[in-house]
This record gives sequence, structure tokens and C-alpha cells, in this order.
Amino acid sequence: MTEPNPPRPVPGPPRPGPGPVDATAPRAADADREAEQRFEDLDERPVAEHVAVFEAEHSRLQRELGTIDQL
Repeated sequence: MTEPNPPRPVPGPPRPGPGPVDATAPRAADADREAEQRFEDLDERPVAEHVAVFEAEHSRLQRELGTIDQL
């Protein structure tokens, strides 16, 4: 005889969906285009400046991704 499966957790209530869309807020596609522009001339810049460009983009991404948990 096999043992019964352990009980599974019961799902909680659904999470609330996103609020109304702010038409003035920058869209993700806009941010992607801006990031591409920051990296477009990277090969023309001195290598010493590359770190600053990547660190700035890393900080921007951390700020943007940090807002996800606040939804």
C-alpha cells in the first residue's frame, strides 16, 4: 500500500493587479532606447570611461528593478 501524498498548501487570495497607467511615465521601450544610446558611442570613448558608463546603467537598472517589489 502506498502512503498518501502530503497535503498541498492552499493558495491565498489573488494579488491586486497594477494600478492605472500613467501616460506621462516613461515606457520600458523608451528606457531600452535610452540605454542603447548610452552604449552607442562606447567604442569611441576611452576605455577608462567604460566603467563609469556601465556603473551608471547598473545603478539605473537597480533603481528600476527595485520598484517591482513595491507593486
